[in-house]
Amino acid sequence: MPQQPYGNAPTPTKAPRTPTKTPSRVPGPYRRLFAHPGARAFTVGNLIARLPMGMFSVSAVVMIAGTRGSYALAGAVTATGLAATALVAPWTARLVDRYGQARVAVPATLLAALGSLALLLCVRYDAPAWTLFAAYAATATTPNTGGMSRARWAHLLKGDPGSLHTANSFEQAADELCFMLGPVLAAFLCGTFFPEAGTLVGVVLLVTGVLVFAAQRSTEPPPQGRTAAASARSPFRAPGMPPLLAVCLAMGAVSGSTEVVTIAFADAEGHRTAAGAVLALQAAGSCAAGLWFGRLSPSGPAERCYAWCIAAMTALLTLPLLAASLTGSLLLLSTALLISGMATAPTMITNMALVQQRTPEGRLNEGMTLAVTALLGGIACGSATGGWVVEHLSPTAAYGVPITAAATALLIALAATPSGARGTARPATTAPQTKNDPPTA
Repeated sequence: MPQQPYGNAPTPTKAPRTPTKTPSRVPGPYRRLFAHPGARAFTVGNLIARLPMGMFSVSAVVMIAGTRGSYALAGAVTATGLAATALVAPWTARLVDRYGQARVAVPATLLAALGSLALLLCVRYDAPAWTLFAAYAATATTPNTGGMSRARWAHLLKGDPGSLHTANSFEQAADELCFMLGPVLAAFLCGTFFPEAGTLVGVVLLVTGVLVFAAQRSTEPPPQGRTAAASARSPFRAPGMPPLLAVCLAMGAVSGSTEVVTIAFADAEGHRTAAGAVLALQAAGSCAAGLWFGRLSPSGPAERCYAWCIAAMTALLTLPLLAASLTGSLLLLSTALLISGMATAPTMITNMALVQQRTPEGRLNEGMTLAVTALLGGIACGSATGGWVVEHLSPTAAYGVPITAAATALLIALAATPSGARGTARPATTAPQTKNDPPTA
């Protein structure tokens, strides 16, 4: 017989079954990114301020050409503004690093807004041509809002390379989206209302966005001060930075030449008005690829990923050339540009990650602005080269220009890849540096 329990203790019964808890769904990388306090607020302000970056050039061309009847004058004015930006933007970014984003970005934006309004008034009241150049050159003080946003992410996500990768991916997708929607919005405003409408709305958006962005002081990186900024090495002289800037120059040439050549091809086929939609598809492909790339966990050295991204871009850029030369169909060309654009964002995301790693501490805005300046210079060179080939050969043959620029970028990246990139990747924000490692942000 089994023993009975002592005393009046009840007979043990079977323990009740504990219900199994369904594991909570892990939030995605972008949801985790914007869960940081203040992240959504400064992102909204930055997106509002960044949208006009794709509006001002188109608005100026439409406004000047429509009232003065000269596309040559309009092109010369916008080229002057681009050259002035290349000179002034790194200096503005250096001041941002030294004294803080809010303290420098707001007055710099107001000065740029006055330049845009002066251009509008000069065009409206038929002022001499030289005033157009002077007014548009004054807009060069516009701060690099994308760079300032990336600097905030780098400050918030220090020590978390995975989240920083997601943030850089989001910022690149935002760039593509703004430069895709900006020209469309500018053309709509100038064509629907009056020639100056695009510039006027762009000024309002820029000032409003920068004010909202600058008001978010809790996420602003601390200013480095005059002494700390002066003691840090110039980003341009940092180890590994010149090849990155050279690749940015070649990447800009890819973008600038593709834009001009596509417009020329569409014009030759009798569909010039469709060129904007075709180019928008390329930007849409890049935007989607950037968001997808941000959901991936980076593995291996960034230098190795960088070379593979540029190689993929070079290979995919052969598709527009094949579509134009073999079929001559604008529809197939649009599809080819959509696919080829998917390699652009991952390349630029990796580029900006390397720029952040190699820029000396305290000068991050300046380092990223140098990269943007190189891109702008490449766009100007690519536009000029693409236009020359279109005029002297054909629009179809001119699709070889972006392939050549991408191949040049690949050669530069491969030549600059350090031998250490063949090993295991190390987080640039946490691992100790050796004498062969580039400085980290």
